[in-house]
Amino acid sequence: MVADNKEVVRRVFEEIFARKNEDAIDELFDENFIDHGPGQDLHSRDEFRSVISKWLCAVPDVQIELSHLIQEGDTVGWVATSTGTHTGDAFGFPATGKQFDLTTTHIAVVRNGRMVERWWAMIKPG
Repeated sequence: MVADNKEVVRRVFEEIFARKNEDAIDELFDENFIDHGPGQDLHSRDEFRSVISKWLCAVPDVQIELSHLIQEGDTVGWVATSTGTHTGDAFGFPATGKQFDLTTTHIAVVRNGRMVERWWAMIKPG
């Protein structure tokens, strides 16, 4: 399964963000998934699903390009460049109508075809 870990990461972005298939979260993330990011940690797949659902509503035209995908064992790293327009209300913020260009770095542990834990940070907010 380790050989397919980069493909799991690619599928996360293709299914959930490009196709807006939130049901894929059940297939691609461990039930006890932990997400470490700016602001707060998420401590389950359900918490993650809630955040992603709100984010997709706030930025329905989001496009994400992956680059620098690397793997060592069950650990995968990548850079994601996201673009979109903030057209929906979410997280207590009203829609601004503004476009953005955001670059983030990620490191994740993938086991048995599912993301188990992820760390990420913004490197170019916008």
